[in-house]
Amino acid sequence: MRYGLFLGAFAGTFSTVDEVLSAIGGFQRTAGWRAFVAGAMAGPSLLLTGPDVQHTSMAIYILLRAAVLAARCGIKSEQFGWLFRPFAWQHGDVALMCLSSSQILSAWILKPESLPSSYISFLNKHGGKDKSVINSLRDIAFSDQGRHFDIVRKFYKSMNMDAPLDSNINTTCSVIHANQGCLSHFISFLGQAYLRSLPVYVPVYLIPAIIVHRQAILKKPLPIFLKTLIGTVRSSLFLSTYCASAWFWTCILFRATRCEPASIAVSTFPTGLAVSIEKKSRRMEIALYCFARALESFAICFTDGDAMLSKWKSKAPKRVDVVLFSIATSIIMHCYAQEREVFRSKYLNVLDWIFGIPHDPPIMQPPLVKVSSMSHLLGVLQDSKGHKPTLLPGTS
Repeated sequence: MRYGLFLGAFAGTFSTVDEVLSAIGGFQRTAGWRAFVAGAMAGPSLLLTGPDVQHTSMAIYILLRAAVLAARCGIKSEQFGWLFRPFAWQHGDVALMCLSSSQILSAWILKPESLPSSYISFLNKHGGKDKSVINSLRDIAFSDQGRHFDIVRKFYKSMNMDAPLDSNINTTCSVIHANQGCLSHFISFLGQAYLRSLPVYVPVYLIPAIIVHRQAILKKPLPIFLKTLIGTVRSSLFLSTYCASAWFWTCILFRATRCEPASIAVSTFPTGLAVSIEKKSRRMEIALYCFARALESFAICFTDGDAMLSKWKSKAPKRVDVVLFSIATSIIMHCYAQEREVFRSKYLNVLDWIFGIPHDPPIMQPPLVKVSSMSHLLGVLQDSKGHKPTLLPGTS
């Protein structure tokens, strides 16, 4: 109910402000900035989801999506395209995932309170280790080893494994996998992690396939279910490899150096390479989602560790999420009105659905034109059902 009210208010506010500015300032004169202002004005609609409900992670994620759109606009610019060339790097998604992994996984071990509780639960489950193991690694990293060794011994003893632990700092590998070798632990953990990953991705692929392709399933079910199966197997392999390699890289680095916060951050960096298993179209989606969490966690760790920043944090706006969301929607809506070609079709379809723009089969990919206002956009798309889109003056 609340989120439906939010979407309705967002679309209504944007359309109203857009039309008012268009009527007052003129189509042509306001075309370059009108959607930007209207998007910013519509952002506070997020408050309708609840006065006490914070959406910081979502706001950061949407802001990152807006940054991607802005980068795409910059790349196709003839004048400033060279500045945005690094954003077109083929493996940028993998690099972003590596950065995200370094922050998220090291925060999970060293400062779990910087991550949302739901995220911690997910990591605890797919990390495949008892809490005593994580606590012991944290103790060793902060030179307080030995406090949880008895609990770790009991945990591995319940699994019929011997963990040769003492107060020597070189016992990190024993904490992670007892008396098992690093490589053999990676292989055995990979199989266990894969079984844990399957229940995560079966609904992710199966439910959309049934809903989106419900008519095609009745006619040709085999190709759709085969595609769903391949996607599930592939994504499950990604998550299981991600988790298994996190422990493997940690073991490798701990054998070469001491277990300390910096080494944990470095050892979890290459874990992000596992995202290369995923389809190219999904890599950036996953990387951006994780990067949003990583940025939020990093900000919490950074402000908590600095007295001046902690003081600033207390004076910051109570609803930073609304501020970030408004900045993001201003960029996104500007691109939606002026640079529609920088959107992926599925996101463009979602925005068109929110604003009530019809999507008959012939116009599943709307004309890539710049529009003067929301009413003009609706007219263009409706006209495209049977005629060539016509542009108002000043919208070339």
